[in-house]
Amino acid sequence: MTSNVAPAEGGAGRSPQAGFARIIGATGIAGAAAYVVTWVVPRVIGGVDYKDFAVFWAAMYLVVTALSGFQQEITRATQRSDPAHSSPSYRARNFGFVASAAVLVVVIGTAPAWVEGTFPEEGWSLVFPLATGVASYVLLGTLSGVLYGTRSWTALAVLIVADAVLRLGAVSAVALVTHDTVALAWAAALPFLVTVLMVWPVIRKGVLASSMLDVGYRRLSWNIARTLVASTSMGAMVSGFPLILSLSSQNASPALLASIFLTVTLTRAPLIVSLMAIQGYLIVRFRESPESNRRDLTRFLLAIMAGATVLSVLGWVAGPTVFGYLFPGEPILDGWFFAALVLSSALVGVMCVAAPAALSRGRHVLYASGWLVAAIVTTVVLLVPGDLVMRTVLSLVLGPLAGAAFHILGLAASSSSGVRFSSDRSARS
Repeated sequence: MTSNVAPAEGGAGRSPQAGFARIIGATGIAGAAAYVVTWVVPRVIGGVDYKDFAVFWAAMYLVVTALSGFQQEITRATQRSDPAHSSPSYRARNFGFVASAAVLVVVIGTAPAWVEGTFPEEGWSLVFPLATGVASYVLLGTLSGVLYGTRSWTALAVLIVADAVLRLGAVSAVALVTHDTVALAWAAALPFLVTVLMVWPVIRKGVLASSMLDVGYRRLSWNIARTLVASTSMGAMVSGFPLILSLSSQNASPALLASIFLTVTLTRAPLIVSLMAIQGYLIVRFRESPESNRRDLTRFLLAIMAGATVLSVLGWVAGPTVFGYLFPGEPILDGWFFAALVLSSALVGVMCVAAPAALSRGRHVLYASGWLVAAIVTTVVLLVPGDLVMRTVLSLVLGPLAGAAFHILGLAASSSSGVRFSSDRSARS
């Protein structure tokens, strides 16, 4: 790698279509690495010791998902500039540093209110790796957003893979030496920062010379505030769902609840994680090709639902058998439950496509409102008394269904009324 990795991709290599394979490949590797972590660690350190680490892992990624709005708006706001006729832009970098510091202060400052309930055994020993990890993620998300916005696909793929592989290597290495939860937590948190420190010096000249933000600090802050509403809602629906389900089902059978947790996580994660990860790519694609937005959106949505139909049938037929093989002795749910989970994943996937289409047009309110509606419906349905399994299915299906309908109807309304957003106008919305 040389100092001009970021700008090295010229012409067709920078088009959104050219980046799709690289981003999908990098996301696949990252997802596999995360899966291996959740499989290897409990086998190495045992289920009892893994419990506390699993709580930290879930808490860290719940906050990371909530903060992913930084990356989405930086992606939308970043434009390519001509290095020969512009000076280096430090606006995104400066904003990232300030936001990272603010997140660090907020997490540590609010810890007295939640540390005992979240980390009852380790307490403050896990607050500091959590704060470091999520604050470092803001830096990583800012850099990722700039790379998405400038269509620096190769550098972005390296960033995605490096973060995941470093975390897999660090956590696995620590697990072989010690079962200490705090040591494992630091191993999971530090790769966010290490990845930035490794990649940034290599690409900084090319990124600074070829990128600019289309808004000032005040507008950027306001736009990010709205995207954070969306990403926090997304986090509640996905990463935070087990917590909400647990709080609303305290009288349920622990064995059944554990089985639902495992089934929901393993069935939904592959599709949801992949589609969440490519939202930055979709923002760029929709932004760069406004004339083909409707066609591309329709194609993506049809592909998702077609794939979900096939996977739902497979889930119904083979889901219980596969689950019984992976987790012998655990309660096994019926095949229709697996099929319903696949359908719910597809509906979240629909939102992960329709939401970037809205954001690419500068529709920040529509973008955030759809995710908020989905999170509210998911939570309300979970709180309704009734059978645990049925409540789980209805909440997972009706929540994203409501959010997806909100996004799609909002996009259709803006198109039918003749509303069009150029890059300059979307920056001011």
